[in-house]
Amino acid sequence: MKAELRWQAEIAFLQKLLGINVLISPKGLFLETSGDNRRLVEDRLALERELTAANEELRRMNLAISDIHSEQELQTRELIERGLKLESDLHAMEPLKAEAAYLQNEIQRLSAIRQDLSRQVQTLNQDLAKLQDDNLQIPVLRAEIDGLHQELLRARPAIDYEKNAKIELTEQRQVMEKNLVSMAREVEKLRSELASSRAWSAGGPYGMRFSNPDASFPPPYGDGYGIPQGAIDKGTPYGPSSGSWGDREKPLMNRR
Repeated sequence: MKAELRWQAEIAFLQKLLGINVLISPKGLFLETSGDNRRLVEDRLALERELTAANEELRRMNLAISDIHSEQELQTRELIERGLKLESDLHAMEPLKAEAAYLQNEIQRLSAIRQDLSRQVQTLNQDLAKLQDDNLQIPVLRAEIDGLHQELLRARPAIDYEKNAKIELTEQRQVMEKNLVSMAREVEKLRSELASSRAWSAGGPYGMRFSNPDASFPPPYGDGYGIPQGAIDKGTPYGPSSGSWGDREKPLMNRR
């Protein structure tokens, strides 16, 4: 219905514009005009159709442009929102930058500590290898210690005997020293007695016995005690009692 009304409006416009009569039959349009006018009408109709198509295309393009503008506005809004969000994220990341710098310094410090620990571990491994080598020598050292212990056990009786012998020798030496002291006192006493006897025996028969006028006193330990002079020269100056000390040392020598 709308299309028919449209055609009627176009035909009325052509009749008024060109001054021709247009007849509408059931079979279509018939123009009562000449050949030139017919071509003009056909061109006019073609132009009208192209104009209609162009208007339709323009309308579609306007709709598309409107959609594009809407989409661009939406994208722009999204970009603005994203930019604002990124800016807020950047402001929020300012403390993270300081923390990142701190973590970087910590990483460097821990790397240095790691290198130091690696060197220490290497040194400990070397020490461990050395200790393992030393542990291999432990059985040998134990055998040597056992041998020394056995030698010590064997030497202990001899050491104890030496200690006891030393004690006995010390005691005997003390006794001998006491005897020597007493004998020295006895000798001094005898000398004093001899010196006192010189006063009354000077020039007597004792001095003439040896055909020496100066020998007014008898030789010590000689005839004055009934002992011949030759026996005094061959024997010990203290008589047979001095031999007992040698007899005391013999048991010690036999013990060793």
